Amino acid sequence: MVRVDIPFDRLVLPVVHAFDVQWFLLAAGDFGKRDFNCMTISWGSLGVMWNKPFAMVVVRPSRYTRGYMEKSDSFTLSAFPEEHRAKLDYCGSRSGRDEDKVKATGLTPVASRLVVSPGFEEAELVVECRKMYFDDYEPSHFLDPSIESNYPQKDYHRMYFGEIVAISGIPSYRTTE
Repeated sequence: MVRVDIPFDRLVLPVVHAFDVQWFLLAAGDFGKRDFNCMTISWGSLGVMWNKPFAMVVVRPSRYTRGYMEKSDSFTLSAFPEEHRAKLDYCGSRSGRDEDKVKATGLTPVASRLVVSPGFEEAELVVECRKMYFDDYEPSHFLDPSIESNYPQKDYHRMYFGEIVAISGIPSYRTTE
């Protein structure tokens, strides 16, 4: 897919829709060494933190991608057109520990511009991030008791903040103003 560079302040993205409905494919690891994994995510955020554009993602300790998030200094978020929905569902319901999800789905990993983690040729939006902070969820800090119901196995997420260092996408993701 042909994507154009998008400055962060020109990005047009309905964030809640992007995470909750469209989903992102999170990739971490080293594209050049063919040592990476990806997983579909539907929880996260985008914004400004510490005067930098950022993406925040969460990964449970049981996920195979967690190891790649730990050893890599970067990650990417890729959004896809609706026709790839089944592939995203596949990547979110299978483990890279057991199989090569990229091969199984036919997705095409590609080098990112500024980070070692890959983007995907079929993606209509790729957000490249350099990790800048992580922390583990602390259940005693949940102010809404219903949050705990998301953790019947007590496998609390680790959150990762990544500075957005590059964005590329189809023109509809870029404002002309």
